[in-house]
Amino acid sequence: MADATGREAVAAVWRIESARIVGALARYTGDVALAEDLAQEALAEALVSWPRDGVPRQPAGWLLTTGRRRAVDAFRRRSALDERYAALARDLGEGGALTGGDQREEDDVLWDPDQIDDDVLALIFTSCHPVLSREARVALTLRVVGGLTSDEIARAFLVPTATVQARITRAKKTLAAARVPFAVPPAAERAERLGTVLSVVYLVFTEGSSAT
Repeated sequence: MADATGREAVAAVWRIESARIVGALARYTGDVALAEDLAQEALAEALVSWPRDGVPRQPAGWLLTTGRRRAVDAFRRRSALDERYAALARDLGEGGALTGGDQREEDDVLWDPDQIDDDVLALIFTSCHPVLSREARVALTLRVVGGLTSDEIARAFLVPTATVQARITRAKKTLAAARVPFAVPPAAERAERLGTVLSVVYLVFTEGSSAT
């Protein structure tokens, strides 16, 4: 019973908070593709930990803390990113914060509600960047902002799962190659790109909703 409750809690928190978690991790790392991978790793760890140990006091904070720890691990393996790793390490604190310790005590500190809305907005504008095709924008937005799986996106738009996965993979590579920054664009650029964002929102809430 505890097993089922823990898994249900993971699913519920992910549905509600995934965009905020991915957005926060993207702000920390400057890399949307890496942020989504880190969030998925945190999700996988929660699926093991929560049914066994119970749901943490701040579930979203737990996921973000875990994702940030994975970011530190990733940056450790990238010597060219030593400076960013040092900043993340300082943010997490000294000693046990990097190697274990009581994660529940860190949740409140690491989950900063003042940053959430800007992170999600930046994630939306990044996912809907004009360097991407319309199909890629929709797929990436549903994936990183909506928290949907490739199977769910494929069912919504009546295409094969492999097609959705390929679109998402290409979208991430395109954003990286174009060095698209993770940020809410300045006012002038935001106005120019708003139409692109709204077209994706329209497709998500019309074609996607109708298909499901």
